[in-house]
Amino acid sequence: MKAIFFERYGGPEVLAVRDVREPVPGRGQILVRVHAASVNAADWRTMRADPFLARFANGLFRPRFQILGGDVAGRVEACGEGATLFRPGDAVFGDLALSGMGAFAELVAASEKLFAPKPAALSFEEAAAMPMVGCTAVRAVRHAAKIRPGQKVLVQGAGGGVGLACVQLAVHDGAEVTAVCGPNSIGIARDAGASRVVDYTQEDFTNDGPVYDVIFGVNGHRTLAEYKRALKPGGAYFMVGGDNAQIFQALLFGRLSFLGSGRRIAIVPSTPSRDDLVLVGELLERGALKPVIDRRYPLHDVANAIRFVEEGHTRGKVVVSVAADQSG
Repeated sequence: MKAIFFERYGGPEVLAVRDVREPVPGRGQILVRVHAASVNAADWRTMRADPFLARFANGLFRPRFQILGGDVAGRVEACGEGATLFRPGDAVFGDLALSGMGAFAELVAASEKLFAPKPAALSFEEAAAMPMVGCTAVRAVRHAAKIRPGQKVLVQGAGGGVGLACVQLAVHDGAEVTAVCGPNSIGIARDAGASRVVDYTQEDFTNDGPVYDVIFGVNGHRTLAEYKRALKPGGAYFMVGGDNAQIFQALLFGRLSFLGSGRRIAIVPSTPSRDDLVLVGELLERGALKPVIDRRYPLHDVANAIRFVEEGHTRGKVVVSVAADQSG
C-alpha cells in the first residue's frame, strides 16, 4: 500500500511516499481503508520532535511510529479477533494521535475503541476534519468549563479548527461568544455563531472593556497576566493549546500567577475518549458542530499540507484525500 513515511526527524522534506506492507488487525483492532485524513499540529510536532520531550514518546533518535496522521475517516475492511463494535463495510471516523498515528496511508489498523460511526450526513473528508478538534472542544467546553447559558465566553485563536469548534459548541450551549482571530478568519468566525469578532491585528481584547466568565486560549499569543486581566472575578482561563513557551509558562507559573486573584487557570487535557468521539458524531448529526475545510491535498502531497498548517494561518482544517469516493 502507499503511505507517507519518515525515518528521521526534521521538516516536511523528511516525508516520502513509500510502498509499505499492509497492516494486519490484531486482537481488538479493525483494519480501515482510509478515505480521508486531516492535518493537525500534532503531525508537524511529531515530525520535528518539537518539543524535544516528544522523542521520549516516539523514539529518542529515530521515530518509532513512521506514518503520521491522527484524524481518519474510512470504511472497515476487516476485524481482528475480539473486535465486535463494527463490521466490514461500516463507515467510521477516529482519532489515532496518541496511539501511533498512521492515517496518512491507504490502510490503517488500530483499536476499534478509537473509532465511532461516521455521521451519515457528512462526507469522509468532512468527518476526517472533526475527531481531534471536536473532542478537544467537548473536553474544553463541556467537561472543563461546563459552559452555562448566558455566560460571556472568549475564544482566542478562533480561526483554526479547535477554535472554531469551541466557538460553535459554546454558542450551541447558550454562551455569548467573542471570537478573536486574524482578518482572514472573520467571516468563518461569524458563521460559527460568534456574537462579536475581534481582529487581533486591529484590537486588543485585554484592554477594550468587556470581561469574560470564561476564556479559551487556543494557540493564542497572550501572557497569563493579560488573560487574567480580561476575566471577571470568579472567571476561568482554559489553556487549550499554545506554543512551547506558553505551555511551560502555564505549567510552571500558572497557578502561582492566578493565586489570590479570585480567578483560576486550567490546562485542558489531550487524552481522547471514545465517549467524546461518539458525542462529537451526535453533535455533527444535529448541526451543533460543522466542519470547516480550508484546503484539500492528495495523499502524495502531505508534505505541502503539513507545511501549510505549520505556517499557522489555516482557516478551519486541512484535509488529505486518500480514496476517490468521498460521498460517505
